[in-house]
Amino acid sequence: MTVKERKEELRRHAAGLPQVEAGALFDRFLALPQVEAADTVMVFYGTGREPNTVPLIRALLNMGKRVALPVCLPHRGMEARQVLDIDQLVPNRFGIPEPDGSCPVIGKHEIAAALIPHLMCDRDGYRLGWGGGYYDRWLADFPGFTVCICRPGRLVEHMPREEFDVPVQLVLIEE
Repeated sequence: MTVKERKEELRRHAAGLPQVEAGALFDRFLALPQVEAADTVMVFYGTGREPNTVPLIRALLNMGKRVALPVCLPHRGMEARQVLDIDQLVPNRFGIPEPDGSCPVIGKHEIAAALIPHLMCDRDGYRLGWGGGYYDRWLADFPGFTVCICRPGRLVEHMPREEFDVPVQLVLIEE
């Protein structure tokens, strides 16, 4: 089985996993020294089987953090834009809420910590996404701290890897 086929098999498996909230893992994320010290934090907007990140976004805003969310660009690129309120989000072409055009772009070098989405991941920080490569391209030269929160049933022993896959630095699990 090729890496691509194995990833597709894992995507099908992940699609059948139950939705599990991540409140305790979000609390652990917020308590990380790298997040506490960060002026600017990037998080994703959870959709589908991903955790609902709206409470996390609001918590970061209430902490006085500068909060960035990703915006998908043409040719599978991505940029981060600052949000001050959830009301600034509009659905993109995939139906995922992202900052509208009035939200300022934030350079990668300004973001101290980023919470990265995944369908599944391994303990080495390699993650399975939807297959577009948006985050891997963005992470390739991101200098900040990267984290995934891994809910029950989504941790695998070894994630199939390709040369362009970029691991996160820390995988938070409930153990």
